[in-house]
Amino acid sequence: MRPSRIAAVLVCFAVLAGCGTERTTTATPAAQATPSPSGPTSTAEVDVQPKGGEPALVAAVRFAAHDGYDRVVIDLKGDQPGYRVEWVDELVQDGTGEPIDVKGGAYLQVTLMPANAHTDKGDPTWTGGPVFQANLGNVQSVVKTGDFEGHVGVGIVLDHRAGFEVKAQTGPERLVIDVAH
Repeated sequence: MRPSRIAAVLVCFAVLAGCGTERTTTATPAAQATPSPSGPTSTAEVDVQPKGGEPALVAAVRFAAHDGYDRVVIDLKGDQPGYRVEWVDELVQDGTGEPIDVKGGAYLQVTLMPANAHTDKGDPTWTGGPVFQANLGNVQSVVKTGDFEGHVGVGIVLDHRAGFEVKAQTGPERLVIDVAH
């Protein structure tokens, strides 16, 4: 193949790679890179560093059941923040470290940074809670664990530990966490 054709093919691939509007971070070890047809299968921690910029505003958190998995969606305004999704022994209130009284078989802690769940005037942008009852296949409730020093915490209370997948999506900005039943 001539160098000009190789360059043309590489340019096409670069253009196509830049067209997507979804960034998916699957908590899947390298040995299990292919997701199961039945839904998310990994339980590994996900840690995506922020790209900088202004803190995102958490506008709402919603959830729904689907065949084989439950979905938790964190609606955002502004730039996509960094995030960490990890298993914890219990949910605690950010800032104080006080345990939050919610019963479950397993707990996923989602931390967004930089992010706020309030305006510059201090008005909440994610209203209600702190505990939102879900009663889905595995997700029992979603908990507002904090809005402290540029970090917003969202706890996911599960019936049992299961595989999960995290997707950062744009248009509009949101973070999607799918948890297997």
